[in-house]
Amino acid sequence: ISCLICIPQVSYASTAPDLSDNTRYDFFSRVVPPDTYQAQAMVDIVRAMRWNYVSTVASEGNYGESGVDAFIQKSREEGSVCISQSVKIPREPKPGEFDKIIQRLGDNPNARVVIIFANEDDIRRLLQAAKKANQTGHFLWVGSDSWGSKISPVLHQEEMAEGAVTILPKRQNIRGFDRYFTSRTLENNRRNIWFAEFWENNFNCKLSRHALKKGSGVKKCTNQERIGKDSSYEQEGKVMFVIDAVYAMAHALHNMHKDLCPGKVGLCSKMDPVDGTLLLKYIRNVKIAGIAGSPVQFNENGDAPGRYDIYQYQIKNKTAEYKTIGHWTDQLYLNMRAMQWPGGGKQVPTSICSQPCKPGWRKKIVKGISCCWHCERCDGYQYQHDLYTCKMCRFDLRPNKNHTGCQPIPIVKLEWSSPWAVIPVLIAILGIIATLFVVVTFIRYNDTPIVKASGRELSYVLLTGIFLCYATTFLMISTPDVGICSLRRIFLGLGMSISYAALLTKTNRIYRIFEQGKMTVSAPRFISPASQLVITFSLISVQLLGVCIWFAMDPSQALIDYEDQRTVDPEMSRGVLKCDISDLSLICLLGYSMLLMVTCTVYAIKTRGVPETFNEAKPIGFTMYTTCIIWLAFIPIFFGTSQSTEKMYIQTTTLTISVSLSASVSLGMLYMPKVYVVLFHPEQNVAKRSTRSLKAVVTAATMSNKFNPKASLRPNGEAKSELCENLETQGEQV
Repeated sequence: ISCLICIPQVSYASTAPDLSDNTRYDFFSRVVPPDTYQAQAMVDIVRAMRWNYVSTVASEGNYGESGVDAFIQKSREEGSVCISQSVKIPREPKPGEFDKIIQRLGDNPNARVVIIFANEDDIRRLLQAAKKANQTGHFLWVGSDSWGSKISPVLHQEEMAEGAVTILPKRQNIRGFDRYFTSRTLENNRRNIWFAEFWENNFNCKLSRHALKKGSGVKKCTNQERIGKDSSYEQEGKVMFVIDAVYAMAHALHNMHKDLCPGKVGLCSKMDPVDGTLLLKYIRNVKIAGIAGSPVQFNENGDAPGRYDIYQYQIKNKTAEYKTIGHWTDQLYLNMRAMQWPGGGKQVPTSICSQPCKPGWRKKIVKGISCCWHCERCDGYQYQHDLYTCKMCRFDLRPNKNHTGCQPIPIVKLEWSSPWAVIPVLIAILGIIATLFVVVTFIRYNDTPIVKASGRELSYVLLTGIFLCYATTFLMISTPDVGICSLRRIFLGLGMSISYAALLTKTNRIYRIFEQGKMTVSAPRFISPASQLVITFSLISVQLLGVCIWFAMDPSQALIDYEDQRTVDPEMSRGVLKCDISDLSLICLLGYSMLLMVTCTVYAIKTRGVPETFNEAKPIGFTMYTTCIIWLAFIPIFFGTSQSTEKMYIQTTTLTISVSLSASVSLGMLYMPKVYVVLFHPEQNVAKRSTRSLKAVVTAATMSNKFNPKASLRPNGEAKSELCENLETQGEQV
């Protein structure tokens, strides 16, 4: 059954998006693109100009409202353009209505761009209101095809419209139509019943059929007037589309007739009446070249492809004109160099809600408006991960200067040239030289009485410990690696352990000799040189055993500590190359040495009353008292600087100097007096005759203490000296 009321239509001017709805307007087709394409083109223009905050103005009605709705929908899909506000112009505006609209648009000065879907009259009155409000050059207009390249909306307000970007379906003047139309006269165009009325309006005259009133100022038409010569003429922009629409319908009917009525002239029974549904199929299948060479075809909704020319209204040398600056066919092409903005500027004006954030600052979006934000700095150890996020740098990295990325934290270590290293090294070098000097002197004078009386075996052990204490400084300053860190574990406490083990053995021997003398005349056990060495090395082995256990449980390694100098200011942060010895581990490493030191000090106090030349009792005592003071000063300095950014330098320097000072005290108080006597007073380095046994000496010492406490007061201390010398000599011989 033929659909008698289904009449296909081909429009040459209707662009409303609603007409693309096949469920409502299924028989409608058009040779002009719908406003959805136009809206997409306008969104692309806005994006190309880097405008992200715009306002919209629409004339009330299907064209204006649908066009703005399409623009808003497309901008939301793109996600890069926000609408400041949408204003609608009523069909019958009240007085002052356009002034209010301009005031509303100016409420947000950041949204300078105004998207306009309005009729010519509304555009003209809107520009007038903007000029009245002294907003020349402020608003940047983007007009739809209703503005296009028309003169009437901008007449007498060119400066207000300067820089406006407008869009118009791609078209071309048809020269054949110009030749035809300008050749029309009243004689050769009698078929058009409205042509006479057009003639009168176009030439501002009256035909003879109308009576002329005197004094009206209207002349009589002479029929000699010519279109384009005696009046202005401009081809209507839709002429091309009218011709294309006619040709599209003609080709559809021709193809339909060829298929349904082959070889026949005129309508056949199959086309009488014409089936609208079938004709629609032929219309939708039309693919021809239009009058201007552009293809004429339709999609499934009856819409033509989107092809637009883009214009800008420019003023050059006080002459205003629409200049083509680009085109849009599925995608945008703009000649940015051809564009010119109010005042003749070439720089594209801005229309954004918020200025772009500086590098290293993130955007904090204003709720509900994705194009408006506050800028927040990525501070501390954060860097700008993306436009909206700050992230922390990895533990071994710090942000660069502008916080746009991360860079490695510089690695530092104690350098040999650092003042923190120079002083300890200088002390250590002087100490080693002095120690070697003492060793050489003792070896050179090994068999002299003073060297013998000092207990040669333990003296050399003690000097070894002192040497290691000085040498430890070089290990502490050397660049950490597995080998250096292992040597630090071994020798940091070993030198002190050797020193204090030897001193403890000496003071213990003195204490036992005199304690034994108070109770019996028999000599105490384990006071021979061999016994003393066994005791000393036994004490030292405890230190070595502890270090071995530590190695087994936690092998030594060098590491980079990024927390040690992680300052508030990332620019000052440093990674510290160090050994894996914590403060607690260090105290444990030195703890045994300190235990030996304290024990030795206790014995030094107990033996403070023995004869002053007996086995260096008093020099050992002064040595231990001074050493305790040094280490009591070391502890608060070491732990008090644990939070300092200079921790590595202060603690290393403090530790090395404390160890060296301890060694220097022992060297200075125990050996330098002997070296002085050996080298400068050899007459005192002689043995006094004594034939008494150790047993007799101990007995004499005991009896002297019990019955004659003032015996030691004899002139020149002869009794005391004799007693001590005999004990020393006997001790060497045992």
